[in-house]
Order: sequence, then structure tokens, then C-alpha cells
Amino acid sequence: MTDTEKHQEASVKGASSSGTLRALFANRNYTLYTMANGISLVGLWIQRLAVGWLAWQLTNSALWLGVIAFADLCPTLVVGPFAGALADRHSRLRVAWVTQVMAFAQAVTLCVMTWTGAITIWWLLLLTFLLGVFHGAGQPARLALVASLVHRENLGTAIAFNSVVFNSARFAGPALAGVVITTMGIAPAFLMNALSFLGLVVVLPRLKLPQATPKKRPESSLLADVAEGFRYCFGNASIGPLLLMMMAASVLAAPVAELLPAFADEVFGRGAAGLAWLTSATGIGAAIGGIWLTQRRSLVGLTTIAFASLLVLGGSLLVFAATSNFWVAVAAMTVMGLGRLLSGVGVQTLIQTAVEEQMRARVMSLYGVLFRSGPALGALAMGGLSGALGLRWPVVMGATLCIAVWLLMRRQRRQMVLLLEAPET
Repeated sequence: MTDTEKHQEASVKGASSSGTLRALFANRNYTLYTMANGISLVGLWIQRLAVGWLAWQLTNSALWLGVIAFADLCPTLVVGPFAGALADRHSRLRVAWVTQVMAFAQAVTLCVMTWTGAITIWWLLLLTFLLGVFHGAGQPARLALVASLVHRENLGTAIAFNSVVFNSARFAGPALAGVVITTMGIAPAFLMNALSFLGLVVVLPRLKLPQATPKKRPESSLLADVAEGFRYCFGNASIGPLLLMMMAASVLAAPVAELLPAFADEVFGRGAAGLAWLTSATGIGAAIGGIWLTQRRSLVGLTTIAFASLLVLGGSLLVFAATSNFWVAVAAMTVMGLGRLLSGVGVQTLIQTAVEEQMRARVMSLYGVLFRSGPALGALAMGGLSGALGLRWPVVMGATLCIAVWLLMRRQRRQMVLLLEAPET
């Protein structure tokens, strides 16, 4: 059977299956993981907003916002590929649990230092970098774990629903953080994040995977496994272009989220409450997109949706950068969140369906590198440029380049559809 036939067979199975949310939540493993992960994600988004606001209070610098975002997300560039190789060799549950415990310890430390007044921008930079290392080490295992928790025909629905959970947390977390920060301060926000980690710490050891975890292969080195993952990704006629699309969305569009503290305060004069509105708006848009994607039973059309998301991202960010009306900006961020969701979920679903099981964690590690580190690289560049050009022009440049990538890659869409989707019947 050719690669194309395999991909088409998988699409037909997805189209004919009853991969509904009811089927997912009849699965004890998936239910426990999703509930604990949702709580943890709310805490993560509380901390992300609080860290951004604390960095702005300490420095009043958009460049520092970019540096802090880079410190959080850039470690995945180095750690991610090796973590993916480890997760393909060993228990994904174990890798996820260990990194979750480390993230809990980081959150407790940040909370205590902020509460006692010992925090400085340099301590914040170091602690943020450590959290980035822990998340980068655990992300490939968590991404690959979803495919082990559900039946293959329900995989697309599970990925879409996980994105609904993620982006609902993106809405709930900042909204809750805005209330907590304005009424109690930043340290209690960090405490809430620390407590939220405990759910996954307790749940992960209790999950029972329906299939055996990969065993270590002593005949190959870890570095060789990493190299094999890169060759597999970029030698694959469908997965390689999908990762390039992910790169464009992550580097050129997503970084605006890291500059929102500066936009909320300096451009719109709304403070922490305005930051919560803008951040939550991206979560609302993404949740809407995720709910829509959970209703899809087939891969048919998903490649086109993933391509179109680049245009949605570019257009919404042009509006955001051009307006001085806060509520227009909130609406633009809602559309931006929708585009980011369609890009991330569309690409991840297509990759998870096409990839071979023994390569899953390594391929998803590269997806995770782009998803987490791409915005960091872009935020660092945009934050640096904002010192000379102001906040708006770097966003305009990123949006314009995102649209340019969409124009350049349009010719590949038809080939991608043939490789990844079943024909309409």
C-alpha cells in the first residue's frame, strides 16, 4: 500500500467513524487526563499573564517582554528534539509526570520570591527559562500521549477537543488572573498556578495505556534517533510542508500575544484589565474554532482550512495593528485566536494521522518546537524592533509576511490534499 493510500484509508475511517465526544469520555483514561490537564492549563495561563504583567511592572520595556517570552519558549528549540527521542524510547507517562513535578517546583519558587519581594527581572528571567526547559522536555510526551489514550478513529476529535480545553483555559486563565492581580496582587496568581499542577501529578501515574510503550533500542544512540526524526519529517512530502506552515504561523503571527501587556497599557491605556480582555479574546476565538472542528468527522477539507488560517492570521493582525479603538482590537484578537487554532489543530491533526507510530514523539517534538519556540523568536524580534519603530509596525510586518507565505504556498495545496485526504464520495 502506498503512502497516499494509507493516508486516504485513514481519512475514510475518520469519515465513517462515530468519533464523538461521547465516545471519548466513555474512555476513563482520556476523561481523567483531560480534566486534570484542563485545570493545569488554567493555572498555566494565569501564570503567563502574571509573568508578563510582572515583567512590564519591573521594566516598562517591550524589549524585556520579548526577552521573557523568549526565555519561556526558546528552550524547546534545544530540549524538544531530544525529549521526543526519549519519549519514543521510554514511557511517555513517566516523562510527562517527571516534567510536571519540576514545573510545580518552579511555580512554588516563583510564588515565594514574588510574595517576599525578592523577585527581580533577572530572577524572573531565570525562573521563566527553567519553566521553558521543563515544558519543552514534557511537551513531546504529552502530545504523543493523546494518540495512546484514544482509538485512532477518534484521534481528530480528541485533538480538536484538547484544543478547546487549551483555549478555554486561555480565556478563563487570563480573566481569572486579571481579577486576582487587581484585587490581591501577582503572588496569589502564581500560587493558583502551583496548585493547578497537582491534578496531573496525581492523575498521570494512574493512567493505563492500552498499548505497550516503546522500548529502548540500544543499537542506536539518542543523537541518531534525533537525526532520524529530522530526516523523516523533512523527507516526507506531506509532513514537511505542514511544519513549514506551522513555522510561518508561529514566528510571524503568534508573537503578538507576548506583546499584549505593552499594547494594553501603552497603546490602549487599559492596564491589567485590558490585558485580560485582549488575552481572553484570543481564547474565545480559538474555543469557537475548536468547537467547530470537533464536529468534523473527516480529514476532507482540513488541509484547505490549515492553509486559509495563514490568511486569517495576517488579516486580523493588520486590523489589530491599525486600530486605536480598544473594542475593535478585542474583535481582531478574537479572529486572530480563531486563525491560530485552525492552524495549530489543523496541522497537528494531519500530522498525527500521517505519522508512523514509532516516529510519533519525535515528529511531535518538532511540531512542539515550532508551536512554542516560534513565537519566542518572533516576540524577541518584534520586541527589539518596537524600540525603533514603535509597537504597531513590527506587528504589521509580521502580518504582511504571513500573508506572503500563504501566497507562496498556495500551489502546494492540491498536492497536499491528495496526500493527506480521502476524495469526496
